[in-house]
This record gives sequence, structure tokens and C-alpha cells, in this order.
Amino acid sequence: MNKSLPSKVCSVVVALVLIAGFNGSVLADDHSYQVTGPVTAVTATSITVTKKGEPWTVSRDANTKVTGDLKVGSKVTIQYHMTADTVTVK
Repeated sequence: MNKSLPSKVCSVVVALVLIAGFNGSVLADDHSYQVTGPVTAVTATSITVTKKGEPWTVSRDANTKVTGDLKVGSKVTIQYHMTADTVTVK
């Protein structure tokens, strides 16, 4: 298995669903997922956690709701969903 695949997939197609004002019922039919693990990197546009020894990078923006002190070393659970950016039919 390509170790960088989860990180690449998540960083390309993942949009966080923890937007202020949204609740779980809005996303009931969405393809929602979660990843839990220690934070290894935090930027203004992403959070990276380690899951089973592999890095998972999830995109975030100004609307991402963060509860608590988000910093490297914190154990977090990230709720996210995947949305296609483009589809090419052949």
C-alpha cells in the first residue's frame, strides 16, 4: 500500500464539515467520515494527524469549528466529508 495515498487523497478532496451553524442532521445523507489521532502538524489551511502510523492531512478553512486548544500533540477527532472536484467520463 502506498503510504502517502491517504494523505494525498485527503488533502485533495476533503472539505471539513465542522462549519459553524451546521449540525449532524444536515449531513445525514452525506458521505461523512472521521479520523482520530494525535496532531502532528497544524496550519491555517490543514490539520495532520497520525492514524495507524500514517499521516492524514485534512483541509480546513476559516469556517472550520475548532473546540479546544488545537496544537501539535493534541489528540483530536476530525469530522470530514469527501466531495468530488471534477469528474471525467471516458
